[in-house]
Amino acid sequence: MMQIPGNIDPVTVPRNITQREDGLLELLGLSQPQIAALFLESGLDSKAAKLRSKQVFHWIYHRGVQNFDDMSDISKNMRPWLAQRFIISRPQVVEDHRSTDGTRKWLLRSPDGHDFEMVFIPDADRGTLCVSSQVGCTLNCRFCFTGTMKLVRNLTPGEIVGQVMLARDALGEWPKGTMRGFGPNPDDADFEDDDGAAEYSADGRMLTNIVMMGMGEPLYNFDNVRDALSIVMDGNGLSLSKRRITLSTSGVVPLMERAGKEMGVNLAVSLHAVTKEVRDEIVPINRKYGIEELLQACADYPGAHNARRITFEYVMLKDKNDSDDDARELVRLIRKYNLPAKVNLIPFNPWPDAPYECSTPQRISAFSSLIFSEGISAPIRTPRGRDIMAACGQLKSTSERKSRAELDRLAEEKLAALD
Repeated sequence: MMQIPGNIDPVTVPRNITQREDGLLELLGLSQPQIAALFLESGLDSKAAKLRSKQVFHWIYHRGVQNFDDMSDISKNMRPWLAQRFIISRPQVVEDHRSTDGTRKWLLRSPDGHDFEMVFIPDADRGTLCVSSQVGCTLNCRFCFTGTMKLVRNLTPGEIVGQVMLARDALGEWPKGTMRGFGPNPDDADFEDDDGAAEYSADGRMLTNIVMMGMGEPLYNFDNVRDALSIVMDGNGLSLSKRRITLSTSGVVPLMERAGKEMGVNLAVSLHAVTKEVRDEIVPINRKYGIEELLQACADYPGAHNARRITFEYVMLKDKNDSDDDARELVRLIRKYNLPAKVNLIPFNPWPDAPYECSTPQRISAFSSLIFSEGISAPIRTPRGRDIMAACGQLKSTSERKSRAELDRLAEEKLAALD
């Protein structure tokens, strides 16, 4: 139970709601039935709770509204009642970095002070948002900068959906009005009412795709990721097709079939090696769920077929996993399990003190050509956002990097004081 402001009866707070110290209940990340249940418990009758929840859900997820006063089809007497009890917010923007190639990376902060990152990657025909599911990670993949972080906690549905909402704010992609210049302070955003006209200002780049490939392992935060994506796909809200959403896993085999049944989104698998020895080293979860077990789970993934292939992500590490024999073994494994698959070859993106080097362009090209020659698509991904540490495998909260640097500075100062 949580006591909310004033002489208002306490209500039961869902476990996955984003907690706030001010006692207001965060609506972002809640489905329409969950909002209706809160309204009912807060004093509305069942008919009013159902009606108001439908209206509020629409304003939150279809219009991007954060202020109850802007919900024009809700009576003026009802708006203060809502504002006294509930809030619609966004993750706090701490830093907003822009790459020379157009990629944007945001450092975000949760209400309890934990930092995580999201990345928007614009292309000529699409705009892809890379969304985080956890603060930190438990998998310790050796080629991944995020893997050097400890897991702090799972993100709530509101914090996951909030990344999508924030990107739409920044890109000006809500049906009413134009949101410009989103910086660290949300109050700096310039919102112009256009009397209902659908106006967009995204410089030709629209948010069309979502990939759950940010910080964390999505399947280790299964319920919250599922609930968040359900809201993203809801036809009365953000209404993004499941065919435009991809969930990436390092191989949490027991939850893969369930993900296909309960989410139905595209599947990407962080494979990165074709032998037990190498994958045990670079993707330690392989010691628990081996390659053969993982590929069988891919074969059993609901909805996978030639028009909706499974993507195998394969980071190219010099003299580690990039030989012609590795390429041939990858082809053999895909054929053995009769997988509708494509392989994304990812040039290794460096980070400070990384234990690996990127394969040479010639070696990556030869690896790709060998797989293509066997009738399997193996495009080479163009690195994006390297200059702002936003490329694949480079995400790690800037605040943690800064705090470590600060600790090093303080240590040096102490040593100097002893001299």
